[in-house]
Amino acid sequence: MRKGIFVSPLLAIAALILATAASGPQVSGVGASRKGGAREWLAGDHHVHSEFSAGWQLDPAHPEAPPKPVLGGDSRHTGLQNAQMARRFGLDWMVATDHGGPRHSELNYRIAWPVIEDVRKAVPDLIVFYGLEFDTPGGEHATLIMPRDPSERENLRWIEAGYAERDAWPADPSRDTKPRMLEALRMMEGLTPRPVLLANHPSRTATGLGLWGLHDPQEFRRWMDAAPHVAVGMEGIPGHQAAMPENGNDAAHGSRGLYGGYPTMGGFDQMTATLGGAWDAMLSEGLHWWITAGSDSHGHVSEGGADFWPGEYAKTWVHAQRDPADILDGLRKGRVFVSTGNLVTGVSLSVAGKPVELGSTTALPANVPAVLTIELAGAAGESGMAADDVLDHVDVIVGSVGAAGRTDTQVARRFSLSRARGKSGNVTLDYRIPDFTGKIYLRLRGTNTRQGEPDVDVPGEDPRADLWFYTNPIFLARE
Repeated sequence: MRKGIFVSPLLAIAALILATAASGPQVSGVGASRKGGAREWLAGDHHVHSEFSAGWQLDPAHPEAPPKPVLGGDSRHTGLQNAQMARRFGLDWMVATDHGGPRHSELNYRIAWPVIEDVRKAVPDLIVFYGLEFDTPGGEHATLIMPRDPSERENLRWIEAGYAERDAWPADPSRDTKPRMLEALRMMEGLTPRPVLLANHPSRTATGLGLWGLHDPQEFRRWMDAAPHVAVGMEGIPGHQAAMPENGNDAAHGSRGLYGGYPTMGGFDQMTATLGGAWDAMLSEGLHWWITAGSDSHGHVSEGGADFWPGEYAKTWVHAQRDPADILDGLRKGRVFVSTGNLVTGVSLSVAGKPVELGSTTALPANVPAVLTIELAGAAGESGMAADDVLDHVDVIVGSVGAAGRTDTQVARRFSLSRARGKSGNVTLDYRIPDFTGKIYLRLRGTNTRQGEPDVDVPGEDPRADLWFYTNPIFLARE
């Protein structure tokens, strides 16, 4: 969530954690086994906090000593509570991503890990990943997801202890640099199996539209260059969507996402929401940089917090087998769409009658017309939304893939759904792909509102009345 040391004398202090340093990464050639079966749309949340997002208490008598962790300092929810609420709101997978502090790597290793094991046993129908909200050197935060593997516990401790900006005590300014982040990514790229890293709330520190803060699109290009199989995307939908001024937050923190510098747009980060903006520019270069969604759950809105429960408002849908390894494969390869309020719960695409996966590249014969057939599944399960969650329209967004720095991305077709909806609530649409040369990408976007482009969000608005879905792209290339 936020950088800095939070000190709370009101909460119980955890047992003093040992300062044992990890000696190095554990490398295993055996990942979580694939379970087989057909791929399906599995809903998840990769950004969830628990009591192990600790506060930190300094001892005034010994200021040189490492601060002691105060469990519940930045979230009072237990891991079991998060998992149970995730299942209640229809999630199939979830990542535990507690953020760090001085020697948090030992807290995560010695105290949080046994809880992860217990939660996996207590809620067996939820795939729970062990992870971290990584304090990115030279930046803000990123989700780090460890593969389900015998090495996951040791490797996460080694990464956090060696590279997380806030883990060192005494604080070490040399750890908080952008070259240090690239070093960390190159190290992660060399692990077997590799983790997945996703930039969280990428524009939260921006001061205006396109006026970037701690992160800019060029930095994410460098991340991809350093670790193309690890650094694969960013939150299109940041968490803290229930932030409301009446809950006692200040004006900035009363904004959706806690975006005090420049607001979200339909709940989405400006890098994703701006047509022809940062994300489209990356896709127009042919980069495989995907978007996801997270709750960033710390405290529920009913508790005076700024958050929904995992899965209550936003979901990351991955097309995967019900298997941890294939879920991570889907995140790496872009078989992902995101949605709020269960606006859409499944996406099926075909080109010229042949199924295509989100994130994939399909070759088309030259000068042969082709049709993109779109099938969208309607809401299912408990959404937690009181507002109308019926799609108003769907946009097909198309851009050319070519030289860096140029984009011609546009809404190529807008489908009004007043006559397109089937009796089941599902939607089938046909879009005739225009003639093109070279390579293009197509992505989908839809909303329950009448907005053409998403409006800038204002503090105090009801997020439940402003629902959207975005897919990751498909790429088409002429042979």
